[in-house]
Amino acid sequence: MTQSFQHLQAQLQSLSRQDILPHWRQSRESPLTSQPESGWQRVQLNDRGHIPWSRGNQELWLSQTLVIPDSCQGISLADYRLYLSLRWWADLAEFYVNGERHHSGDLFDCFGRILLQDCLQPGQEIHLSLYLVSPNHDEGALVTSELLYERDDPDPGFIADELAVCAKFYPQLRDNPLPETLQLDFSQLPQQPNLFLAELQRLQTYLAQHYPSPPGTLYLMGHAHLDMAWLWPLADTWTAAQCTFESVLNLQNQFPELIFSHSSAALYDWIEQHRPDLFAQIQTQVKRGVWEVAAGLWVEPELNLISGESIVRQLLYGQGYVQKKFQQTVRVAWLPDSFGFCWQLPQLLKQGGIDYFVTQKLRWNDTTTFPHQLFWWESPEGSRVLSLMSAPIGQGIDPEAMADYWADWRENTGVEEGLWLPGVGDHGGGPTRDMLEVARRWQGSALFPRLAFSSATDYLDRLQGQVDRSCPVWRDELYLEFHRGCYTTEGDRKLANRQGERLLYEAELFASLASYSSGVPYPQDSLETAWKGLLLNQFHDILPGSTIPQVLEEANHLSAAGLATATQIRDEAIATLLQQLPPSPPPYPEAIPVYVVNSLTWGRSHLVSLPRPDEQSWRVCDDAGTPILSQQRQSQLQFQAKEVPGVGVRRYWIYPEELPPYYSTASSRLTPPPLENAFLRVTIDGETGNIQEIFDKVRQQQVLNSLGGNCLQAYEDKGQYWDAWNIDPNYEQHPLPAAELETWELLEFGELQQRVRVIRRLGDSRIGQDYILEQESPLLRIETDIDWQETQTLLKVAFHLNLESDVATYEIPCGAIARPTQPQTPAEAAKWEVPALQWADISNSEFGVSLLQDCKHGYDAKANQLRLTLLRSSQWPNPQSDRGQHHITYAIYPHGGDWKSGQTVRRAYELNQPLLVYTDINDRGDDRPSPSCHQWLSLNSENLILMALKQSETDKNDWILRVYDSLGESSQLEIEGLFNQMGLTRANLLEQDAPGERAIAPWQIASFRLTSSD
Repeated sequence: MTQSFQHLQAQLQSLSRQDILPHWRQSRESPLTSQPESGWQRVQLNDRGHIPWSRGNQELWLSQTLVIPDSCQGISLADYRLYLSLRWWADLAEFYVNGERHHSGDLFDCFGRILLQDCLQPGQEIHLSLYLVSPNHDEGALVTSELLYERDDPDPGFIADELAVCAKFYPQLRDNPLPETLQLDFSQLPQQPNLFLAELQRLQTYLAQHYPSPPGTLYLMGHAHLDMAWLWPLADTWTAAQCTFESVLNLQNQFPELIFSHSSAALYDWIEQHRPDLFAQIQTQVKRGVWEVAAGLWVEPELNLISGESIVRQLLYGQGYVQKKFQQTVRVAWLPDSFGFCWQLPQLLKQGGIDYFVTQKLRWNDTTTFPHQLFWWESPEGSRVLSLMSAPIGQGIDPEAMADYWADWRENTGVEEGLWLPGVGDHGGGPTRDMLEVARRWQGSALFPRLAFSSATDYLDRLQGQVDRSCPVWRDELYLEFHRGCYTTEGDRKLANRQGERLLYEAELFASLASYSSGVPYPQDSLETAWKGLLLNQFHDILPGSTIPQVLEEANHLSAAGLATATQIRDEAIATLLQQLPPSPPPYPEAIPVYVVNSLTWGRSHLVSLPRPDEQSWRVCDDAGTPILSQQRQSQLQFQAKEVPGVGVRRYWIYPEELPPYYSTASSRLTPPPLENAFLRVTIDGETGNIQEIFDKVRQQQVLNSLGGNCLQAYEDKGQYWDAWNIDPNYEQHPLPAAELETWELLEFGELQQRVRVIRRLGDSRIGQDYILEQESPLLRIETDIDWQETQTLLKVAFHLNLESDVATYEIPCGAIARPTQPQTPAEAAKWEVPALQWADISNSEFGVSLLQDCKHGYDAKANQLRLTLLRSSQWPNPQSDRGQHHITYAIYPHGGDWKSGQTVRRAYELNQPLLVYTDINDRGDDRPSPSCHQWLSLNSENLILMALKQSETDKNDWILRVYDSLGESSQLEIEGLFNQMGLTRANLLEQDAPGERAIAPWQIASFRLTSSD
């Protein structure tokens, strides 16, 4: 019978492999104290061919006894080694041989090839036992269980694998009959096994001569992906890191060829503090060049939901740590597992000293295959990094999988050098002894690519030397077609992150101004601690909300501490600055000064509130004693603060005086009264609580179409295995009953502000929303309080617009991105839920509408519709995800022209960073008049956004100022205020001198070192 490659491979495998999965017996009791009784049940395989058992941390014992036969089809087993290959899905897996534990694993260390005997003896009995604990969220399974018989050459199993590899590189051989010279006569077994083995040896020699591996090298790099927290708390991460690093160091003693790479400066920092002995060994290996520190960022963060300045700090603290402890700068951004990557990342990386970007996450796409494995990734302003879509992580030395990868890599890139990443991952682990032994064996195969170890940086340096600018260029975000629910899940985490970023910006800004102007110490250590806490909480399973409740509790405590620190630093710094202002006589004897402080760089006017000093009535006036329109609302005193200068202050005064009522009850009305000012007229539907109409009075334009706005839409969102991560792609096919209006109430109808509250019920949840229209504001603010009690439900709010556009524009870190509203390709259609920072906008050349918010990130858009995702309620890994109270503020902002001419960027920053109000700080009268307002810092450019003003990391006499162009327009940096006499030197994100002057290119991020000219 003529043989094919596949047939011959299967025949050879039958001589080396034995499936023993059906032979296990199961029990709920341990077999370690005695042999399994006859009462133990033989396992039943499910339709997937697995041994299943119930979810919920349920225990299962499996046991069987092997008896070694004399031979396998006549080939003596005395020359063989025996391995057991297992793959499981379990929270815990412990494997015992003759009552002694030989191996353990979990959900992430979920496979193993375990040596049972290296010298088999016929008749020998080997008792095998497995202790398994199912995941809490999913059924457990023993997926595979196979005995592997291995011998020195010629080895039927090894040659079977060589045939499989050969067929990968010479696909024309797969289905064609083998030449007669390659035919093996299996009928010689078991009578003439030695003759058969001789033929097998000749086959191997023939294959090596006629079908050698194509030229090139497949490099290996030991790797151990270790999530900072996920389905385990941080304490487990530190333990896993120690175990992983100790294992790698031990293996490097026995396998000197092993090169290992690991990222996350935060983890190295913890090892240094708690295991200095282990850290010293790592430093030694780094110096020897066999341990790569790929910690260019503090952690591997979520990169769609954090500000540009947060990414800067990930780089600054990550690179700063490595420079200090390892005397080197990391040149590769190793980000294998983050859930998508913003378009400005290449610029941020290049300015952070990084040349290369590596991920494998887009291999997870659920709709399209990302077209490139090696490419230049270019940011909007033109910065490029050489980028690698790496091999999958968490792999072993699997020759067939490696051959598949290498063949695909060569076809996609034309490059003959690939990189494979052996090592157990997610919960650490790294390469195993067996992986390294298998790698050594395959190094001797003429049919396999040359194998050699390399660091990621050395590998990418070699590639950069081979590719030129003709390599494909990607000018877009790297959108992950998966995990779209992470823009919304665990809303408290998103809110805390936004608050932390805002407060740390303000704390550094005012602390810098106070320190420079008065000489008070700059609280650098406290700010760094708060920043590092925020950065840790930006890890790609913490901020996305895809983690267990214990991790969320830890993150909440860390956030609370950081927010308290930043608030205290900010308020103390502002107090110092206000105390430096010249005193001024009060307009009335009992008047108390009120200071309205603006942390943004442009002047603005807004309604502000402050606590009433006591129960009596108070009025607001200016320095001249002229009353300012004000009103009392419960325990708050409100007034319109006008023209507060950028990074400056305006002083007002409050004094006791009776105020008129500020609202009318309108109790006889059947529907809410329209809210109206000089900009907008807003009509609320009295039956649904939706917005029925928004009329733009300035442009005489209806903003909404007949479907209205602020329409709450709920959908069933279940059926996804990765529940916290993924939104059901078909969620719109499963709408839930609409929210029902319970009541409405007119809360304010005064000269300063109008406010209507609507209360709606959706399922078991109560949704209260205040429609707020300030007298001098062009936007309608919607303050939302939700008591969320739903399960696997997606809640969106929709605005149906009276305009159409082919694109919607969204804020991303340090920029904006346009995405199609009418997709033309599968990749565009896959963007049915997208991330944004503070705003999204649909515009045409004449008119547009922006949807701003203070803590949400998931949007979707059609040509005439914008929707914001408010809440989800996933069940795994947190069964109580998002249940409870939520406060969300969003606003609808109609404007003329597109988002640029409408100044959407500024309106969004104003919503997120309101004016600050302080009283009784400089409470002393004086006859000398002084200006009622003061500006500490000014940037004379409308398109520049101040990202940071902070003390230099290396010189306490220097200051770092960072801006970005928010409109895609070139500009020139001009500084006025406290720092206007200082020298400016261009710097990179690591605060090192860099080429350039004051000119800032479109979409550019620009840092400057401010140095005293003395």
